Amino acid sequence: MKLTFVGADHQVTGSCHFVQACGKNILVDCGMQQGANPYECCEIPVDEALIDYVFLTHAHVDHSGNLPLLYAKGFRGLVFTTEASADLCSIMLRDCAHIQMQEAEWKNRKAKRSSGLQPVEPAYTMEDADGVIKRLVPCEYNKTIEISENIHIRFTDVGHLLGSASIEVWLKEGDVSRKIVFSGDIGNKNQPLIKDPIYTDEADYVVMEATYGNRYHAVGEKPGYVSDLAEIINNTFKKGGNVVIPSFAVGRTQEILYFLRKIKEDNLVTENPYFEVYVDSPLAVEATGVFQKNIYTCFDEEAMELVRKGINPLNFQGLKLAITSEESKEINFDETPKVIISASGMCEAGRIRHHLKHNLWRQECTILFVGYQAVGTLGRALIEGVDEVKLFGEEVEVRAAIRQLPGLSGHADKAGLIEWINAFEKKPSRVFIVHGDDTNCTSFADCLNNEYGHDAYAPYSGTRIDLITGATEYEASPVAVKKRARSVSDVFARLLAAGQRLLAVIYKNEGRANKDLAKFADQVNSLADKWEA
Repeated sequence: MKLTFVGADHQVTGSCHFVQACGKNILVDCGMQQGANPYECCEIPVDEALIDYVFLTHAHVDHSGNLPLLYAKGFRGLVFTTEASADLCSIMLRDCAHIQMQEAEWKNRKAKRSSGLQPVEPAYTMEDADGVIKRLVPCEYNKTIEISENIHIRFTDVGHLLGSASIEVWLKEGDVSRKIVFSGDIGNKNQPLIKDPIYTDEADYVVMEATYGNRYHAVGEKPGYVSDLAEIINNTFKKGGNVVIPSFAVGRTQEILYFLRKIKEDNLVTENPYFEVYVDSPLAVEATGVFQKNIYTCFDEEAMELVRKGINPLNFQGLKLAITSEESKEINFDETPKVIISASGMCEAGRIRHHLKHNLWRQECTILFVGYQAVGTLGRALIEGVDEVKLFGEEVEVRAAIRQLPGLSGHADKAGLIEWINAFEKKPSRVFIVHGDDTNCTSFADCLNNEYGHDAYAPYSGTRIDLITGATEYEASPVAVKKRARSVSDVFARLLAAGQRLLAVIYKNEGRANKDLAKFADQVNSLADKWEA
């Protein structure tokens, strides 16, 4: 039994862990790296075609976004995740593929204008996304699932996102049994819509996140999200402006809709009380549908009380959904003050950039940020007070009010993380700290060691653990990210991946009837003869 740390080690994105046990190769999460990461991630220790299963904690792309790439490189196993996560992945992975294809198209248009630039292929295509979506196996919360004779798993609601889960994994080799728990992203308590995290009582080993392992969300009284949002809307409408909200399509948009329904119900906006709210993001509209589909398994008691009264927590009079590009464009031709919710949440792409172009220069408008803005993004630049930004080739002066709604977070803070790990009835043998920036991982591991008596350790990518003895079999050192020249074309890399998959298929056919194997060998040789000619 081996555990190798692959991604999101001393950095936040690209979550991926490799377990080799019971004759199977397993990934826990297969996330996409986002933003600037300081360290290199090691390669998955086996060819992608040899991976048997993926256990997915939730649908956010830093945990799921490389599943289509895994498929493109030959993976044909099964992806086990919760029912709601499977629903969200079916739309989010297609959206990721669409973005990959758009970026490749843009780079190729640029290449035509420059000499010496080679055409590029997208990291993966819509066909790859569709292929891995068909491999998803939806699972119920709290139900023990037999993966194979000696591997069992169970998903527990961890309150981070609709469908998010910690995963308990039971492994048995001979007379030796071990249980390892992967926390996924642990949710913040008392969020709108979804339930609080549910704790786990026992494990031999725990792999847990530390996104906010060095900070607390709020000191003192909980922020009044509804009243604060209503005040911002009132003040903006008094000036005759729009409230533009850059928002993540999955999770945060639905929370804002929940608050806006309450604002309308309680008549908290006196200026234009019948104001319209536009959700201008096809992905957000689809994700909202997924939220409504999973009401009974994922919503918290407060939201369910509304449902029992026949009230849809995510719908209200004046809510408008913009799907087509024409519907999106029409929003800015209407001069009536309104609320516009659009993606992307960090203003790096998508329809929100059009709304910024139409509203940033208007001093009567407000741009309201409701989520984290990474360094280097347009959203971060606006929060830090930039005077002018470039949108679609034009310089736009920033005259609108730039505001933030503090305290909104889907992640547990330091207190919430400590509460989660201390809920284990018996301290695990070891606790591995991942999914936090470099200092967060180290400081949170030190905190658990020195203040709470845990054996906590923050591994770097490539570190390998023997799960039978608990020993660190190989301790990796950090490797700084370096820019590397591309040695092979993207298309040739796809060909190599196809070859790896073919080899994996050959190994998996060992033991079949000689007649079938001979036919397979003839087909492979025929293909080789064709391309050698």
